[in-house]
Amino acid sequence: MADTAPAPLATPTDITSNSAKTVAEALNGILADSFALYLKTKNFHWHVSGPHFRDYHLMLDEQAAQILGTTDAIAERVRKTGNTTLRSIGDISRHQTIEDNDKDFVSAEDMLKELREDNLALVTSLREAKDIVDDAKDNATSGILDEWTDLAEERAWFLFEASRKG
Repeated sequence: MADTAPAPLATPTDITSNSAKTVAEALNGILADSFALYLKTKNFHWHVSGPHFRDYHLMLDEQAAQILGTTDAIAERVRKTGNTTLRSIGDISRHQTIEDNDKDFVSAEDMLKELREDNLALVTSLREAKDIVDDAKDNATSGILDEWTDLAEERAWFLFEASRKG
């Protein structure tokens, strides 16, 4: 009987294959939403206008950089669980739940509100993923999800406070 070679991208893991697949699916959804949120945040950064331009422009750039900064860690967690991650813009669009915004003009107030809601939707996804990874006994991902949740909550908080009147 001939030895069968492992699949080229089969990363060794102690997480059972069904649990690993569920963890990967949750993380790939978060990754897709992170890329969608990153691009929307940059879009609004590039197109913000109004009396608070400088403050909003700088805040949105900082938030976009923070979001982009999580994407590599998310994808690497997927790989560490023995799975594959997103490969293209098309793959992102098939997995994302955060909607794009292609409008020609969005008021600064509406930008902040939409991004706040998107960050809170991401928080919901992160909390759902936390339950999945805890069930899979994936302690490493569980701990990182806490950090990513805190970052998304902070972004939502800043967007809320920046949008307050008076």
